[in-house]
Amino acid sequence: MIRFCRMAAITVAALVAATAVSASPLPRFHIDPAQVSVSGLSSGGFMAVQMHVIHSATFRAGAGIVAGGPYLCAQGAAYLATGRCMAHSDTIPVGRLAATTRSWAREGRIDPVENLQASRVYLFSGTKDPTVRPAVMDDLQAYYLNFVPSGHIDYNRTLPAGHAMVTEDNGAACGTTDSPYINDCDFDLAGAILQQLHGPLRARNDGPLQGRFLQFDQTAFVAGHGMATSGWLFVPQDCAAGMACRLHVVFHGCHQNTAMVGDRFVRGAGYARWADTNRIVLLFPQTDTSATNGCWDWWGYDSALYAQKTGPQVRAVKAMVDRLQGGALPIASACITALNTAHVSAGRATYWWGMVIAAGSREPLGWPFGTTTLKEVAPGVFESGACP
Repeated sequence: MIRFCRMAAITVAALVAATAVSASPLPRFHIDPAQVSVSGLSSGGFMAVQMHVIHSATFRAGAGIVAGGPYLCAQGAAYLATGRCMAHSDTIPVGRLAATTRSWAREGRIDPVENLQASRVYLFSGTKDPTVRPAVMDDLQAYYLNFVPSGHIDYNRTLPAGHAMVTEDNGAACGTTDSPYINDCDFDLAGAILQQLHGPLRARNDGPLQGRFLQFDQTAFVAGHGMATSGWLFVPQDCAAGMACRLHVVFHGCHQNTAMVGDRFVRGAGYARWADTNRIVLLFPQTDTSATNGCWDWWGYDSALYAQKTGPQVRAVKAMVDRLQGGALPIASACITALNTAHVSAGRATYWWGMVIAAGSREPLGWPFGTTTLKEVAPGVFESGACP
């Protein structure tokens, strides 16, 4: 089992804060499609890289990565994730990962890599990070240089931060690696990320926020797959009023979802005070406690397709982004139990080397005359695990 950091005690107050607001349907806003970006810490950093590379046509403004690593680094193996992709115990094959990225783009498993040329990237590695070694972030920079111009990449590796989100005025002492994984290093990392990705911004709001934090229902987009039943939004007043806004997706790290640390990351990472004055809607998707240590799936613990468009977590977050940009909520489909041959005849599955695999997800279903229950979780994508 992968462990990024040790679990800390959760206060009752933090849990109450995380669940005090009832979840509602995810709303729609007037989002500028050229101003959509993503960032994340730790497993959220790896997830942010995945979303940026897989859906580069969507995350056109770019990505901010804090203590993450190259796309496909783990190659579906937990031992590679903990060894080479965190401890840097052996060489990360950056060239081979970049080649696979190009191959998958040609096959349509991810968006065309040409989209990445216009995006911007911010990288951060604390010099005292014991969990994801700075050498891993060096390799992430090398990976991105295959696709993103060097002038579009800002790499900060000078601060003595631990494995944590860095702020100017909140969290534990700089260099600490402990729950809730926020360090006060006298540096505004959220502001640096947002300004690298979106250009010059108005001064942040250091007073009471004018926008609102909202809890929304994630079950409209995914059932299970290590994701919580609700996520969080921050919505500036102007965005709620219908004005054109930007969108930034923020992925928490392991042991950092609201089930584990309450809303301390959502409210304390430093993003909201910049979003409040700059018309940036913030989306904070959430894992749940069924996920491995609350981590995002960047090595395949939930699905072998974790790093493709059809990966369950990737697909769910993309659907959330589409909804925020004005799309409809996903249409719920019924679970259908039938012979595998019937699933093939109906287009819900296909044959592969004499066996049957689910359409879209390519989940193995067994022999043709076996019986399986399938559900369409996205247009043309069927899964058996989506049914109770």
